[in-house]
Amino acid sequence: MSKVTVRFFALVALVAVLILAGRSERPWVEFGPQQPVISINPKMGVHTRLTDEVEPWKIQRTFEMVREMGASWTVEYFLWAAAEPAPGVYNWTHADLVVDHAANQGITLIARLGYVPEWARPPRTAHLYLDENGYDAFARFVAAFADHFRGRVNYIIIWNEPNLSQEWGYRPVDPAGYTELLRRAYSAAKAVNPDVKILGGALAPTLAPPGSEWGLNDLDYLQAMYDAGAASYFDILAAHSYGWTFGPDEPANPDAVNFSRVELLREIMARNGDADKHVIITEGGWNDHPRWTRAVRPAQRAAYTIRAYQKAQEEWPWVDALCTWAFRYPRLASTYQDYYTFVDVDFEPKPIYLAVQSYAQGAVVGRRLGDW
Repeated sequence: MSKVTVRFFALVALVAVLILAGRSERPWVEFGPQQPVISINPKMGVHTRLTDEVEPWKIQRTFEMVREMGASWTVEYFLWAAAEPAPGVYNWTHADLVVDHAANQGITLIARLGYVPEWARPPRTAHLYLDENGYDAFARFVAAFADHFRGRVNYIIIWNEPNLSQEWGYRPVDPAGYTELLRRAYSAAKAVNPDVKILGGALAPTLAPPGSEWGLNDLDYLQAMYDAGAASYFDILAAHSYGWTFGPDEPANPDAVNFSRVELLREIMARNGDADKHVIITEGGWNDHPRWTRAVRPAQRAAYTIRAYQKAQEEWPWVDALCTWAFRYPRLASTYQDYYTFVDVDFEPKPIYLAVQSYAQGAVVGRRLGDW
C-alpha cells in the first residue's frame, strides 16, 4: 500500500470520526420542567414529522417550538414496521421518546398508525399494502400501542387517506374493506383501553369519480363507510382540509377542493345519525411555493392559516382541533412539499411561524382577512 493510499484512508477515517463525534455531541437530552401551552386558541395544532428524526435533541426542540408557537395539539406518524419488526416483538424506544417529549411540552398528541412490516404483507408489495389476511395483525398492533401508551396517547388514527390508491397499497380503494379494518382495530383497542379515542377516515379531499385509478371522492367514500356500518367503530372523524388556492372562507362546494369542504363531511355525518360526533382536522393548510400551481403567496398563506385557526375556534364547535401540515421535515424534500413547513430543517422559523405565534399571543386582533 503506497503512502498516498495510507494517507487517503487515514483522512477518510478522520472525517468519519469527526462526523460521528458531531452526531453524538448531544446523544440524549434531559426533560425539563413540565411546560404549559399558552395560546388564545386551544384548537391550534400542527402535524409534526418525527418518524425518521433520530436525534433526541431535535425531537425536544421540535415540541418546544410547537409550544412556543402556541399550538396545543400535534399529529405524529408511528410506523407499525418500526415498532413491531417481528410478530409480537415490540420496540417502543423511539415512540416513547416522541410521546414523552410532547407531553413534557404540554401538547396533546394524536397518533397516526400505519406502514406495514414485510412479515404482515405478501412479498413484493408496497409498505401501505394490507389485505384482509393482515387485518388481525394490524388490530393486535393497535391494541398493543393503545395499551402501552395508556394515559399518554388518548387519540389514535386508523390508517391515512385510504380513499387514495397510493395510500391503499396501490390497489383499487375499498370503503367496505377499510371499514372492516377499522372495526377490528377499534374492537381490539377498546378491549385493552376503553378510554382511547379512535379516529376513522383521515380521507384525502379529492374529486376522483367512481372507477378512477387514483382514488375515490372523499364524500362518496365516507358515505360508503357508513353504508358498511362504520358508525359504530370510530369516536371522532379525522378529516383533511387543504385550501389549495382558495381562502378559508370560500364556501364549501361538492365540486371543489377547499378548506371549507370539511363542512360537507360534517353534513354526511349528520345525515347518518352521527351529528353528536366531533371532527379533528389531522392535515390541512396552504402551500407558498413560488411556482406550484396550487400554492398561494407567503403573506396569503399566513393570513389564511390564522383565519382557519380562528374559524375552527369560533365557527366550528364540532371541530376539536385543526392540525396543519406540516411543522418541520428532518431533511429537505427539495420539492414543493418544503413550502408547507413552518420551520426549516435547521429550526429557523419561517414568516408563517412568526405570524401564527403573534396570533396565538393575541397580537393579531382582526377578525377577517381584510382587517390584517
